[in-house]
Amino acid sequence: MTRDWDAATYDRIADPMTRWGSAVLDRLPLAGDERVLDAGCGSGRVTEQLLDRLPDGAVVALDGSPAMIAEARRRLERFGDRVDYVVADLGAPLPIRDPVDAILSTATFHWVPDHDALFRNLAGVIRPGGRLVAQCGGVGNIATIQAILGSIGDGWLGPAHFETPDDTRERLEAVGFVDVETWLHPEPTPLEPGEPLETFLATVVLGAHLARLAPAERAPFVHEVARHMPRPEIDYVRLNIVATKAGPGLADRA
Repeated sequence: MTRDWDAATYDRIADPMTRWGSAVLDRLPLAGDERVLDAGCGSGRVTEQLLDRLPDGAVVALDGSPAMIAEARRRLERFGDRVDYVVADLGAPLPIRDPVDAILSTATFHWVPDHDALFRNLAGVIRPGGRLVAQCGGVGNIATIQAILGSIGDGWLGPAHFETPDDTRERLEAVGFVDVETWLHPEPTPLEPGEPLETFLATVVLGAHLARLAPAERAPFVHEVARHMPRPEIDYVRLNIVATKAGPGLADRA
């Protein structure tokens, strides 16, 4: 969560993540006056859709990347003081004073090393009865690319980790969430070969790898990964999460 991002490029190429995020947002029931935490808001493309559904509400736009928060500020400027911007690590206690009514998160949790801490921190800022709706990379995500990474360079697979539905459900229940649903679904994502594929890889998938390399080694590394891919398609697998924070009348349903 501490690595910064090329937020402008991410915003330009994030159509797949935005598409998934729109579907996740559809699972979050809203009356329109809630205060919602977007946990990992990125450049704000899904946050913008969330705000459109909250005409009388507000959003806490949180991300670990200062560059992403700066990009989100530009995109969401028209919403004025209905957005609070927070740069914070989801793996640490969150600097959010008043409990939020709901939490939305897309394409973020797999970057947080400690999921026990992650869910404990989220549980600490959501009111009883509040809904958590999220999606991230799940077990099997980018398996083809990880196999390539294991066979080139020093074999490092990167900092992301992809959890199972069962382990995720157990972690959520352990910190006080009930009515927990977790499931996987595949999202194979074809990309245009050549520069578009390599830009996507460099920006979204391989950023942490490139940060370990000298500048002159980065483009060749990305090209090598792309060259080994059997087709210009990323085998994404998404882990979906729906849960409710326990409260009066809910605690016995965990």
